[in-house]
Amino acid sequence: MEKTAERWFAEEVQPLEPSLRAYLRRAFPTLDDADDVMQESFIRLWRAQVTGNVRSVKAFLFTVARHLAVDLFRHKATLRFELMVDNRELPVLAEAPDVAELVSRKQELEILREAIHVLPDRCRQVFTLRQVFGLSQKAIALKLGISEKTVERQLETGMKRCVAYLRRRGIPS
Repeated sequence: MEKTAERWFAEEVQPLEPSLRAYLRRAFPTLDDADDVMQESFIRLWRAQVTGNVRSVKAFLFTVARHLAVDLFRHKATLRFELMVDNRELPVLAEAPDVAELVSRKQELEILREAIHVLPDRCRQVFTLRQVFGLSQKAIALKLGISEKTVERQLETGMKRCVAYLRRRGIPS
């Protein structure tokens, strides 16, 4: 006795719905259109079954759903990019620094590195923790076992010395 298409669907496909939904939620947690992906997967499985191209219902269904979800993400990413391009002028070339500016910045950063390097040890530690790593004065004081007032003085000294060092090398503050 041959199964009707409706019976085949009810017996072999519908029982897979909860596991397919769970798979999509687990594999694609940000997928908003899981129901649409599932419905389209069922439709494609149905069409493939009619033509006799399905060996494993579960494997076919999950593979189609995965491909549809990935395609959906790709489409949304492309759409977001196209909307950005359509809605804004991208003055990237106009604002991009030229080679001379990049070299100048690199040289300035190297001079700043030198300025920090020649600071006294404690001053350099405090200055680096604050300016490079962004620690608060209180956190620096705790880390180094000194008072917040000492941290404040060391930062002030470090700033003054770095500014003077940069000025001596022709870099305005």
